[in-house]
Amino acid sequence: MVLRTGHSGTLQKLVVSLVFAITLTVNAQADSRFTAQRRLGYEQGDQWEPALAADAYGHIYVLFPQYGTVPQCSTCVKPTMALITSSDNGVSWDSPRPLLTGAGQFDAQIKVDPQDGQTLYVSWMQGRHDIIVARSQDFGRTWYFAIAEHSPGVEIDKPVLAVRGSNVYVSFNHDQTLAVAASHDYAQNFSSTVLNPAAGPGWSLAAGATIDSVGNVYFSWTAYPRTDLLTRPVEVFVSRSADGGQSWTTTSLDVSSAAPGCSAQVCSPGFLGSQMALASDDAGIIYAIWNSGSVIGGPQRIYFSSSTNEGGSWSAKVGISNAPPGVEHCFPTIAAGSAGDVRVAWMDTRKVDPENHPVWNTFYRASTNGGATWSEESQLSSPVHGYDYILPTGFLFPFGNLFSIAIDDVGVTHVVWGEGRNYWSPGSIWYARGR
Repeated sequence: MVLRTGHSGTLQKLVVSLVFAITLTVNAQADSRFTAQRRLGYEQGDQWEPALAADAYGHIYVLFPQYGTVPQCSTCVKPTMALITSSDNGVSWDSPRPLLTGAGQFDAQIKVDPQDGQTLYVSWMQGRHDIIVARSQDFGRTWYFAIAEHSPGVEIDKPVLAVRGSNVYVSFNHDQTLAVAASHDYAQNFSSTVLNPAAGPGWSLAAGATIDSVGNVYFSWTAYPRTDLLTRPVEVFVSRSADGGQSWTTTSLDVSSAAPGCSAQVCSPGFLGSQMALASDDAGIIYAIWNSGSVIGGPQRIYFSSSTNEGGSWSAKVGISNAPPGVEHCFPTIAAGSAGDVRVAWMDTRKVDPENHPVWNTFYRASTNGGATWSEESQLSSPVHGYDYILPTGFLFPFGNLFSIAIDDVGVTHVVWGEGRNYWSPGSIWYARGR
């Protein structure tokens, strides 16, 4: 291409602009091993914090809260949980549909029983005082609903679900402690115990859960101070029960500095704080991934650890992001399959917009040897026209502090996450698949 201009300064500026634009385009593309990101959910309103699961028959499921009108549902309130299903490993998707009406529904959870590869479970917080767990044995067409916890007078928060065979567990924050509702009859009846009865004042929020191949159940959780969330450290734990949730042993994996603030995005204190996701492979190895920092209000990194002895001890934490120092990392998620097969994703701010402001992207890595070595990083997020919160180099802010990853029956990775303008809205959920 030949450029002609009557002023050398104009030519220089034009060339620099073209080079910058080309560089942005090249650097912003999603990894070719994954599909370009695709929006899922209703086209109107806001969708965030999606949960995802894959069964052994080619079905991929995404459960998410819909903020705004739910088409053809006059009794739906804000938000209402909606389910999207693909019957061809994520190539095409059915229209979303609500599962249950009533009070506002928050904190989506969805799991497939690893024993039969078919039975589907979902959970969420119904209003502020109930935890719902539902089971489907016909690929999400019909459901059996149960109340795992009813807590009149006390607000509960953040349910986290784990299932294997007849055993179904859901943890939740209850009156400054972490409680676990357990069922051993396929979510028909539940009884609750407190996981951390000795906890001091503060919030104890679970973020990850798994049940290993011999039936031990694990929850990862973070102990937050009740006040001064932007200055005081938080501790990250893994708790294990070998007796069906009656008693628990707890191990501290890390202590993180207080999280960065995000007042410009009008987010709640601690939104970018430390949280841990868990998974277990077919050989019974437990994997943990979390974000943690060492400077109050400073950027946090992504760390990984594993246990080969049912949580008795854990490997030394290792960083698995290739982003340069000073880059903020958040919201890790993890899935595991056959022995040694572990796959992780997270969000970070290594890229910037044309004004040199950090933007967010979703990244992915995989290991076939239990985390001893890792694949090259893949960027899953990619540019999409028509959304003011998606720039050529990334999106403005994570929409919700939870997203999800799963491995399907043919070994493909599926990831769904939220992107938005800020903490409140607008925002929507996005999906990609690959290897």
